[in-house]
Amino acid sequence: MLESTTGNDAAGVPEPGIGASGFEVAVAWHDTVVVLGVSGTLDMVTAPQLTDSILTSLSNDPAAVVVDLTGVEFLASAGMTVLIAAHEQIGNSARFAVVADGPATGRPMRLVGIDKLLTLHTTLDSALEAFSVK
Repeated sequence: MLESTTGNDAAGVPEPGIGASGFEVAVAWHDTVVVLGVSGTLDMVTAPQLTDSILTSLSNDPAAVVVDLTGVEFLASAGMTVLIAAHEQIGNSARFAVVADGPATGRPMRLVGIDKLLTLHTTLDSALEAFSVK
């Protein structure tokens, strides 16, 4: 993969681009519910990191998994694919929900029909309330 630089080639400072928006997955437990708070750009470069975080969380046998996309600035199809795959992998072993609202996350998920496959919430509080975690 080629790495572009800003006008100063000698400095070698990468130019922000795909996957360069400070992507992060923060994991928090609320009783037996694991919340993965995602921020930054969720695309084909960063999607594997979310997959790894979900798989690691599943090893602790949560009752429910919530992926909170509130901090996501851009959601690509690769990110949506990770969510669908996680939902299928979790199956009946735990409950699964996604927090997505607004033009960057909720709108694209509704446009492609993911809201018909996954449980979407507009806030983390509503997702936690649905799983009876306060």
